[in-house]
Amino acid sequence: MAAVVWDEAMLGYDLGGSHPLHPIRLDLTMRLARELGVLDGVPLISPTIAPDKELLRVHTAEYLAAVRAAPDLGENLPFGLGTSDNPVFDRMHEASALVVGGSLAAAEQIASGAATRAVNIAGGLHHAMPGHAAGFCVYNDCSVAISWLLDNGFDRIAYVDIDVHHGDGVQAAFYSDPRVLTVSVHQHPYTLWPGTGQPSELGEGDGHGTAVNLPLPRGTRDRQWLRAFHAVVPSVLRAFRPQLLVTQCGVDSHAEDPLADLSLSVDGHRAAYHAFRDLAGELTEGRWLALGGGGYSLFRVVPRSWTHLLATVLDRDIDPRTPVPAGWIAHTAPLARDLALPTAMGDGVDVAYEPWPGGGADAVDAAILATRRAALPLFGLDPDDHRD
Repeated sequence: MAAVVWDEAMLGYDLGGSHPLHPIRLDLTMRLARELGVLDGVPLISPTIAPDKELLRVHTAEYLAAVRAAPDLGENLPFGLGTSDNPVFDRMHEASALVVGGSLAAAEQIASGAATRAVNIAGGLHHAMPGHAAGFCVYNDCSVAISWLLDNGFDRIAYVDIDVHHGDGVQAAFYSDPRVLTVSVHQHPYTLWPGTGQPSELGEGDGHGTAVNLPLPRGTRDRQWLRAFHAVVPSVLRAFRPQLLVTQCGVDSHAEDPLADLSLSVDGHRAAYHAFRDLAGELTEGRWLALGGGGYSLFRVVPRSWTHLLATVLDRDIDPRTPVPAGWIAHTAPLARDLALPTAMGDGVDVAYEPWPGGGADAVDAAILATRRAALPLFGLDPDDHRD
């Protein structure tokens, strides 16, 4: 059984009309999923605002107080609030804590046994740090949910982040915790904010060896990305033996995304979600918590990609050749203005890839080799053996 967490109140996480993280992307995703029948008969779970005791798993009391007070104080505040990335908005604490509540509700479904998989597309705010906002993220729902799961039946959790930006906040939260493996596949930090996520970042103390970073060069396309993913992620997950898979499924890796420089397609995103489902089936008895994340092509990319995510979680896979419903196009066209809307649920890209054969023949293969040589020996694996 799979659970979907959603309530229109989650559209209240709104950083402003011109901000890239516009909540319309969530609304359009749910509309598209409904039009395609993905959510037929699926009861949606409405979250509640996460209480302070849960937020304090990750964030400081001083920071919570600052977030609460920020709407009355204006811009250019301490704690990373009031910046162009994280502008202040009305009821900021409540809206941000509701996103966390959504990821907690999804986690609770899995921990209780009510569902094997659960998804919160409004979640995935992976940049927020203990005492400051960053990268459009006020509270770190990913880290709060993982912390809660560690206290509710799980002691080996794998977190895999495929957002184009490094999953720095979650890595930082568990950098010394051997119970949590964090894996991030992202654009190289030399070319994209936040500038972290090198293969040499491996964890510290008891957590040394439980952070894995795979930075990829600008322009990496589907086949190269999938080759890299499959050359690193399954090996470390199998070695770690998690009880639960948590994924951050940002879609700003798409070629049309305005804020980054990877070149994936909706078809590539869909292939990644299917890989997550397969890995959960192999390694965690199917337990998989899927979260949203970045994605700033609001009309052409995010709704299609995350409809595929919902469909994958629910085992209601959509053929990429499926036409985009006319009703959704009619609703969206006035909002998108002169932007041409997609007519199919995929981009028509062949995502078949050749497995990594070993070596570093090109820039992507060199990135694979660098990550494998940094991380795999810490799992007892041979980094140069393409069979590992």
